[in-house]
Amino acid sequence: QVRLVESGGGLVQPGGSLRLSCAASGMIARLIVMGWYRQAPGKQRELVATITSGGSTNYYVDSVKGRFTISRDNAKTTVYLQMNSLKPEDTAVYYCHANDWSDYWGQGTQVTVSS
Repeated sequence: QVRLVESGGGLVQPGGSLRLSCAASGMIARLIVMGWYRQAPGKQRELVATITSGGSTNYYVDSVKGRFTISRDNAKTTVYLQMNSLKPEDTAVYYCHANDWSDYWGQGTQVTVSS
C-alpha cells in the first residue's frame, strides 16, 4: 500500500510560479514511475509530467514544455513540479500518481491561475 499526499497548490496571477510537492509513504521501494496529472471540471484528466525512479527519463505534455519541471528527491521519496509562467489554462486540480504493479493517486491540490 502506498499513500501519496500533494501540497503547494493555490491562487496565483498569470505569469506567476508555484511548486507542487508529492510525498509518498508506505511500501514505496518498488515504485518505478511517479508523475502529475491535472483535471479541470468537465474535462478529462490529462498527464502533465512523469519521472522515472532514477530521474533519467522525464516526460512533459506539449502545453507545459519549457515552463514546468519535474524532479525527484529519492531520499525522501518526494516528487516536485515546478510551474513557471503560469497561464489561466493551467487552472485545474493537480494529482500525484505513482506506479509499481498497481496505480496510486493522491487526493489532489487546486491550482488557480487568475488575475
